[in-house]
Amino acid sequence: METLSDGLRTVTAVRYVTPLRSGGSVPGVVEADDLGTYVVKFTGSAQGRKALVAEVIVGELARHLGLPVPELVLVDFDPAVAAGEPHQEVRDLLRASAGVNLGMDYLPGAADFTPGALDIDPMESARILWLDAFTANVDRTVHSSNLMTWPPAGHQKPRLWLIDHGASLVFHHRWESAADAVGKGYDFRSHALGPPGPHLAAADAELAHRVTPGLLRRLAAAVPDVWLAGEPGFGTPDDVRDAYVAHLASRARYSARWLPQEMS
Repeated sequence: METLSDGLRTVTAVRYVTPLRSGGSVPGVVEADDLGTYVVKFTGSAQGRKALVAEVIVGELARHLGLPVPELVLVDFDPAVAAGEPHQEVRDLLRASAGVNLGMDYLPGAADFTPGALDIDPMESARILWLDAFTANVDRTVHSSNLMTWPPAGHQKPRLWLIDHGASLVFHHRWESAADAVGKGYDFRSHALGPPGPHLAAADAELAHRVTPGLLRRLAAAVPDVWLAGEPGFGTPDDVRDAYVAHLASRARYSARWLPQEMS
């Protein structure tokens, strides 16, 4: 194992356990050479590498802002470790995903969040709402919260965990119009934690100034070159990283433009 920038580690998959069919990307449970078990999202999935870029940048940003996210690791994956997988479509996905993929620490016994199932501190809820608005996360809704509660009841007090940020950073799907999205507002109406309350202003005051260019550069540096190479309109992976930093730094600086008008 090696430690990459800002703590993102690389592990090697040694056993493919099972696919998870609840998500459209068909992630898999994988055991690695560090004795850990991870939910791995594969580069060969229909969502592609940009979903993994968003997972790294937004997941690690959430962690730096004090929100609970399972550890993310880079997973060196050889399809040979899944030679016994019986389903052809999964084998095709794994064969297309040789190399570096993204893993998230597996939380045994974790449960999907349902409203009312957990007493959530209003400020924690506001911080999550702020993060999702800042990163344009379109996939934390009442229909798919991408929130987990863990550990299971009867152990320690369960807490909320944030997962699945691949649908964030929607601007990177059309870089030519990314500048127009810097001040774009966010639709809170279907958010899993409900509409923003009075604590959102406090969350903005607490978090926006912490999203500095220096922090964003460290987060972008954790994204492997191979996930950024060949992006149309950019010469090198570092050019793409600079574009992420510039866009997100501007969005943090001008949060009044995309927060609800009654706050600005």
